[in-house]
Amino acid sequence: MTKDLTSGSPMRLILGFTLPTLFGLLFQQFYNLVDAMIVGKLLGAQALGAVGATGSINFFVIGFCLGVCSGFAIPVAQRMGAKDYPQMRRYVANAAYLSALIALVLTVVTGIFCRDILTAMKTPADLFEGANAYIFIIFMGIPAVFLYNLLASIIRSLGDSRTPVYFLALSAGLNIVLDLMFILWFQAGVAGAAAATVLSQAVSGIACLIYMVKKFPILRVTREERQPDWASCRSLCAMGLPMGLQYSITAIGSIVLQTSVNALGSIYVTAISTGTKVYQLLCCPFDAMGAAMATYCGQNVGAGRLDRLNQGVRSCSLLGLGYSAAALVAMLFLAPQCVMMFLSSAEPQLELLLSLTTQYILTLTAFFFPLALVNILRFSIQGMGFSTLAILAGVLEMIARTVVGHFFVPSMGYTAACFASPAAWICADLFLIPACLGCVARLKRSNPTAALETLSRTIAKIKPAKA
Repeated sequence: MTKDLTSGSPMRLILGFTLPTLFGLLFQQFYNLVDAMIVGKLLGAQALGAVGATGSINFFVIGFCLGVCSGFAIPVAQRMGAKDYPQMRRYVANAAYLSALIALVLTVVTGIFCRDILTAMKTPADLFEGANAYIFIIFMGIPAVFLYNLLASIIRSLGDSRTPVYFLALSAGLNIVLDLMFILWFQAGVAGAAAATVLSQAVSGIACLIYMVKKFPILRVTREERQPDWASCRSLCAMGLPMGLQYSITAIGSIVLQTSVNALGSIYVTAISTGTKVYQLLCCPFDAMGAAMATYCGQNVGAGRLDRLNQGVRSCSLLGLGYSAAALVAMLFLAPQCVMMFLSSAEPQLELLLSLTTQYILTLTAFFFPLALVNILRFSIQGMGFSTLAILAGVLEMIARTVVGHFFVPSMGYTAACFASPAAWICADLFLIPACLGCVARLKRSNPTAALETLSRTIAKIKPAKA
């Protein structure tokens, strides 16, 4: 049930790990898209705009949860690579304790301040109540977010990127049924769409837990290993909290940008929220590449195979470049058709809404390769154990989006909003490229034994010259 990523072709291993992860992310996006399609088709563009108006604050909170779960899995991957299974299981047990505590605190705090946050973001009056109903239920589902994502991250850290996909497929199917039931039968509106998302993810997490207990004997902790361990908690927090903060820091810029877009009016909010649904589906491969590189680098650092780090980054970057070009070509021809998946042909101002949304999608896809590098390099750095360093990339993204949102959107309007994310990605890459090279060099300097082993393997590959 586990997979060793410390030997063999980096390209083959990364691709083999990325594809199942990608299918899982696609399933996850699928039920998000179903939410948007059902809301847009059955409840109208205004309801879709209400859901979209919560996008940045959703990313701020839920992104923190996802980052923490991904960070908690990195020490697990490193101990897996080092074959230190008792400490690996100790990390798993303590990650569960920390996740439960963080989930409880976040659920209480976000529930109390939900309306205040939407007010501060200048959410349009005609979207406010729908936005509040939707995001409040999403926040109440934070424990379900932690349950599934922590378990899925741990399983992926062991090299198994397929198992989480099966449970996401179950979740996607259940989400469709619940969406239709809550919206059509119970007339629950956008609140019903949120409840369907939370419940389906909770079922996925519970199923993942049952399966993991039965099918992963390597994770069965002993009485001693399940005891709270402060040293393990410190190591987990040193990885998990910076990764969570990285997402949240990045989201601060998105909140400033969202606030400026909200001030432009409902139709612009709806255009960006609709375009974001298409964008989130298109960028799933980059998220899968990032997850693959975090596990790949974590296992190879744990095994002392430092020579394979740069090889893996180069291989994954080539994959990212190829997909970026293909996505741009596809959207040049298919962007309007993709937008119409979420809008009704009878929608007022359809032509303007279609034009604005298509502009947003094409602007983002034109800069997909910088986004690919952000995911590949940032997760590689985190997998190597430099989670705190990766926060700086999030700070640069935040600054770029904040500057565009605060200074350029009010004066230049919607076009400036379209270029906010590309500007953030480029700023992050200017830091991440040298940072990733520096992290590899630092690891080699601090681990002379691994460096000597690398040299020995290199010499062994050199064929003797013929006489």
